Amino acid sequence: MKPEELSTLEKTFNQLVETLLIKKAENEHFTVRLSSESSQFTRFNSAKVRQTGYVQDGSIQLTLMANQRSSFRQLSFTGNWDIDWELAHTALQELRHELPLLPIDPYLVIPSGNNISREVNTGKLLTPEILVPSILATVANLDFTGIYAGGIVIRGYGDSSEQKHWFVTDSFNLDYSLFMTSAQAVKGTFAGSEWNETAYLAKINDGKKQLEMLSRPVKELPKGQYKTYFAPAAVADLLGMLSWGAISEADIQQGNSALAALSRQEKQLSPKFTLRENFQSGLVPRFNNLGEIAVPELTLIEKGILINSLVNSRTAKEYNKPANGANSSETLRSPEISLGNLTFEDILPNLDTGLYISNLHYLNWSDRPSGRITGMTRYACFWVENGEIIAPIANLRFDESLYRFWGAENLIDFTNSSEFIPEVGTYESRQLGGSLVPGMLVNDFTYTL
Repeated sequence: MKPEELSTLEKTFNQLVETLLIKKAENEHFTVRLSSESSQFTRFNSAKVRQTGYVQDGSIQLTLMANQRSSFRQLSFTGNWDIDWELAHTALQELRHELPLLPIDPYLVIPSGNNISREVNTGKLLTPEILVPSILATVANLDFTGIYAGGIVIRGYGDSSEQKHWFVTDSFNLDYSLFMTSAQAVKGTFAGSEWNETAYLAKINDGKKQLEMLSRPVKELPKGQYKTYFAPAAVADLLGMLSWGAISEADIQQGNSALAALSRQEKQLSPKFTLRENFQSGLVPRFNNLGEIAVPELTLIEKGILINSLVNSRTAKEYNKPANGANSSETLRSPEISLGNLTFEDILPNLDTGLYISNLHYLNWSDRPSGRITGMTRYACFWVENGEIIAPIANLRFDESLYRFWGAENLIDFTNSSEFIPEVGTYESRQLGGSLVPGMLVNDFTYTL
């Protein structure tokens, strides 16, 4: 996207908000949320381009509130004032007719702040001309499959209290797998705001080494408890479960949270486990769906003790709790787990005999009140003996409580370096952010099948 196109989008969005301020009735309140992107998508299969294209898209969510009622409309956003205002004006009229028919919402939160922000993060991405050769040059002889998504993503916000936010990030992610004829595969992600050829080459070379180990005969393991090393991608998957009925204050208050026992101080996790929301990377906006701004860094769990949950203004109003800028779903947006002391060179020697898990999938709660998570191993998981990788393993199902694998008795250590694991979803639009996590070594992780 050219600078002048970006400027036009911002001017049109601001004009839309300012016009709604003029047109709204005295008893009406509104929020306007923008999601827009200008992205290059290139899909690879067998180290060849199978699909490529450029997407420029945008949408507006207009929410109208009056007399303790609210409703919204989703609209296209083009950057063309005449088109965008016609759509917004029509939606405004429809919402005005609809609101009196709706039930009263006792916990409706009216936008009331005075926050204003503007953040534009520029990157150095691959240009379309060199994108394909830069990615494929190092994988020409491999069965390389994946998708590259890169470009500008925009989030905007305005409301009836004259709050206004504009956030732009220029980023990419490459979600890929290296396959073998046996259908075994090594999965990887590579993401950031600047393409780093050296770092990309190191990721591919590491994948090649794992492919060599995957060529060995597969080892079948009986169910049981095994000492296990989880690579950062697997740690990110486990961490993601906290966004699904755990770290949310609403879930805690409603008795649905996997961290309820932690919240009641009946249990605690290992002193080695510290989790925070860290927005200082610039990959996700700090403002939420009401224009509220989260602090740059918020500690959630400190040395195994729950210090803060995620609380949005609606939950705060319902349960008389202080809000901390959480989003409407009270989910993690930019989580970071603190580093430990385990060096990369010491991972296998400290694991000694057990499992090396690169990736997980199909995660779900098997017993949420006790924090039990079930799932399966997948992609480049190995059996290790005496600090040496012996063989790839057949997929195993696990069922284990976070109070055990992040608990004081079972969490041995985190690595002293971390990896950014990006959100790679592209449904409806490119997802922002990701998790900054280390690897972790745990005792007696339970595999059930």
